[in-house]
Amino acid sequence: MAVDLDLRHLRLVQAIAACGSVTRAAERLNLTQSALSHQLRDIEDRLTTPLFTRLGKKMVLTPAGERVLSAAARVLHEVQRAEDDVRQLAQHGAGTIRVCAQCSTGYYWLPPLLTRFEHEHPRVTVRILPEATTRPVEAVLEGMLDVAIVIDDVHDPRLRVDPLFKDEQVVIVSPSHRLASRSWLDPKDLAQEHLMLYTTDPDDSFALKNILAPAGVTPARLSSVRLTEAIVEMVRAGLGVGLLARWSVEPAIRAGRIRALQCAACRYPAAGHSCNGPPAQRRWWRWAAQTCWRASHARRRWSRAAPPKTWRWTRTSGARSRSRSRSIAPSST
Repeated sequence: MAVDLDLRHLRLVQAIAACGSVTRAAERLNLTQSALSHQLRDIEDRLTTPLFTRLGKKMVLTPAGERVLSAAARVLHEVQRAEDDVRQLAQHGAGTIRVCAQCSTGYYWLPPLLTRFEHEHPRVTVRILPEATTRPVEAVLEGMLDVAIVIDDVHDPRLRVDPLFKDEQVVIVSPSHRLASRSWLDPKDLAQEHLMLYTTDPDDSFALKNILAPAGVTPARLSSVRLTEAIVEMVRAGLGVGLLARWSVEPAIRAGRIRALQCAACRYPAAGHSCNGPPAQRRWWRWAAQTCWRASHARRRWSRAAPPKTWRWTRTSGARSRSRSRSIAPSST
C-alpha cells in the first residue's frame, strides 16, 4: 500500500505544533517560510484534509493533525533509536540480543550463562522473552527473537541449526511407589500411571511425542504442571509420576525425596534456533554454544537405555549472506 507521508512531513507537523506558527517552525527546520508553507499544503493535499487551522497568529491542530502528530512522535522516536543503535553497533560492537527457551527448564541453566556473558560483554544487552516460548521458531522467523533454544529438530532453509547438549530423560516416582524398587522401565509400564508433564499437548510434549507415542502408550491420566518444583512435590506425595530431564530434578534425587528410573526409548534429536546478527551477537552465539557444549560434556552422564533430548540452536541467514550461512557449532578442540 502506498504511503503519502515521509519523515520530513512528520518533522514538519511536529515542528509547527511545537512552535505554534509557520515562521518559527521554518526557522527551527532551517527552511524558508514559503518552502514550509508549500510542504504543508502538499501534505494536506495528499491527505485531502487540513492538519492545522489558523486562530489569529497561532496554528492549531485539527483532529486529523492531532492523529498525524501522535504517529509522528512514535515514528520519529523509533527511527532515532534505530539510528543510535546502528551507530553503537558499528562503533562499539554494542547491541541487544533477544532470547527464549522453548522448554521452561531452560530458564534454570540459561541465566548463569547470560550473567557471565554480560560480564564479559558489557555493551551487549540480553533480553529474555518468555512470551515467545510457545512459538519460538515463528518468533525467530518474524524477527521477534535473535536466539531460540528448542527441543525439536527444525528443517527450514532460512534457519541454521546447531546442537548444544543432550538431556537424559528419567521417570521420577515417590520412594514408596510400586515401581520405586526398579532401576529400568519400559514405556508400557506407564500405561496405568498418572503422568505429570509440563504440557499435555502431543505436538509440544517431548515425552508424549517421542517416548510414549512410538511405544503406543497412553497413560491412564495426564496432567499439565508447568513448574518443576510442583511436579517434584506432587510425585513425592504419591499423586503421580513425572518424566523430566535428570538434571532438572537432580537435587531432589540426591536428597532422596524422589526416585529416578531410566526408561527405554529411542534417541531423538531436539533443536534450537538463533538469528544472524551484528558482530557482538555472532560472538555471543559462538561463546554460548561452546559454553553449553563444554558443560554438557563435563556434567552429564549417559545410559544407553535412557532417552536423551538434544538441545540445539540455529541462526537465520543474514541479509548479506542469504545464500550461505556460516555454522557456529562449537569446536571439537
